[in-house]
Amino acid sequence: MEVVIVPDAASGGELIAEAMAELLRRKPDALLGVATGSTPLPVYEALTTKVRAGEVSMSAARICQLDEYVGLPPGHPESYRSVVLREFVEPLGLPESSFMGPDGAAEDVAAACAAYDRALTDAGGVDLQLLGIGGDGHIGFNEPCSSLASRTRIKTLTERTRRDNARFFNSLDEVPHHVITQGIGTILDARHVVLLATGEGKADALALAVEGPLSALVPASALQLHPHATVVADEAAASRLKLADYFRATYATKPAWQGI
Repeated sequence: MEVVIVPDAASGGELIAEAMAELLRRKPDALLGVATGSTPLPVYEALTTKVRAGEVSMSAARICQLDEYVGLPPGHPESYRSVVLREFVEPLGLPESSFMGPDGAAEDVAAACAAYDRALTDAGGVDLQLLGIGGDGHIGFNEPCSSLASRTRIKTLTERTRRDNARFFNSLDEVPHHVITQGIGTILDARHVVLLATGEGKADALALAVEGPLSALVPASALQLHPHATVVADEAAASRLKLADYFRATYATKPAWQGI
């Protein structure tokens, strides 16, 4: 696991956007896995700037969703399909056909989960999966004590996660209790996993994920098993890392040819 400490969220967004751009220069039809919430917005803004400046083309790129609420009606503004289309796909001028995600409104949700997991494999696998981290260490909607081998499936949200996400709804009562999420095993299938953490509120969870033991109680710790996992953290999120100075030194002397 590589840990890169950056001054602020904007710097982290720029770094990850450049990694995505470099991937697209090598593989124009790369499949990018995207996350929702406020954390990844600097990434999307920086990548959009690069596309509009002609630094990289996304005309052949493909986009896939990490997770989705269960039971929201089609077109609901806070469904993650709507959010990804609004915050990532549309600003980049991508056709909706370039986007794939699970069907949270399906009558048979379990079948929809299995179908999405197969679809990711059939698409050739995710080339780069972007993640955030919850204050309790969850990734995607893999809440604490999720199986580290889990595949795309239905999960019940903790009350903490529902409260955290209530800011996107009119009230806590509107936040669904159930979701579809790529499982931890599914996430680990991605060729490159990049986790962005910003803010002091993520510091304890990040320290446990990076430096703590591998534990289902901290789902993000599963990234320790990945052969190409990159953690990008701002100074606030990195403030509990015991090896922060080592991580800084390692990145400062990293050969340019290694990339992110």
